[in-house]
Amino acid sequence: MKLTIERAALLKSLAHVQSVVERRNTIPILSNVLMEVSGGTLSLTATDMDLTIVEEVAAEVSAEGATTAPAHTLYDIVRKLPDGAQIGISLSGDNGQMTLAAGRSTFTLTTLQREDLPAANQGDLPQAFPVPATELRNLIDRTRFAISTEETRYYLNGIYVHAAENSGVPVLRAVATDGHRLARFEMPLPDGAKGMPGVIVPRKTVQELRKLLDEADEAVNIAISETRVRFSFNSTVLTSKLIDGTFPDYERVIPSGNDKTMEVDRKSIREAVDRVSTISSEKSRSVKLALSNSTLVLSATSAENGSAVEEIEVGFTGEPLEIGFNSRYLLDIAEQIEGGEALFQFSDAASPTIVRDASDESALYVLMPMRV
Repeated sequence: MKLTIERAALLKSLAHVQSVVERRNTIPILSNVLMEVSGGTLSLTATDMDLTIVEEVAAEVSAEGATTAPAHTLYDIVRKLPDGAQIGISLSGDNGQMTLAAGRSTFTLTTLQREDLPAANQGDLPQAFPVPATELRNLIDRTRFAISTEETRYYLNGIYVHAAENSGVPVLRAVATDGHRLARFEMPLPDGAKGMPGVIVPRKTVQELRKLLDEADEAVNIAISETRVRFSFNSTVLTSKLIDGTFPDYERVIPSGNDKTMEVDRKSIREAVDRVSTISSEKSRSVKLALSNSTLVLSATSAENGSAVEEIEVGFTGEPLEIGFNSRYLLDIAEQIEGGEALFQFSDAASPTIVRDASDESALYVLMPMRV
């Protein structure tokens, strides 16, 4: 195996694949990236057994071949080489070592046999459909903050994606919840997605996919089975196991009788919550909202820090109300609203609150109250 490749091209692809590799591995081969050279292409593959990424990059190939090298070490070496460097990579068949040379720098890395790397069981992914990269970015950004990190409720450790209907219109719906807040996002159902199984895409897969989507400018081809999902775009293929569990009936959590409506400037409430919550204790992070007429009074109190109060003007219809929320959760939702106005729909101090972007019906958020 022998090739020459420009530093920037190799660094970009290595950044993508090494991100999948766990820092600590009990199985040595899983710390390595598979490098396969053929034609004018270098193919890089990394896996953690649940998530597999394959990326191809153009290279000047002198001799075809394949090996595996330590992913993070290789990435760090290439990252520290000077801009514009031409990197020569070759494999010695005698001692199984890989040599990387650039300018006056030479590195020799220990390799492992490519046969040791577990083959990703791709299986048949019968359902496939395209989603515009911008829409997929939007879907992830609007929901991922609500993914649970509680490992015992593993079925909440991802985004639930499924085909649904809203007022008779077919939609692709994504839902995430951690029991304290819920995020739901909808987009028109893509061609080919009708009848797709409801799938839970794991948190790590969501994170890695979102990083890759920053550089995607075309449609992402999604293929799904009952147990796996594959995302293909540009020169990258990301394949992941799905969470094997049943997502709860989230519809039951979304209230339908919230009759008290508050319309407020998104920036004003976000900044007011941020300021007032400075006082709230690290443990509870609570902030109280007191509503009457066209005024919202936000307040926080803690035995250690004192108290804070701020008043802002809002549009409000309904009886006066006092309700408490976790300020961090409230800020997370406010961050997702891109329009100028946020719409809050309340029932009472003990019931879930609905939050929407007044100018965008595609996303809906549910926030559980807390005692303050």
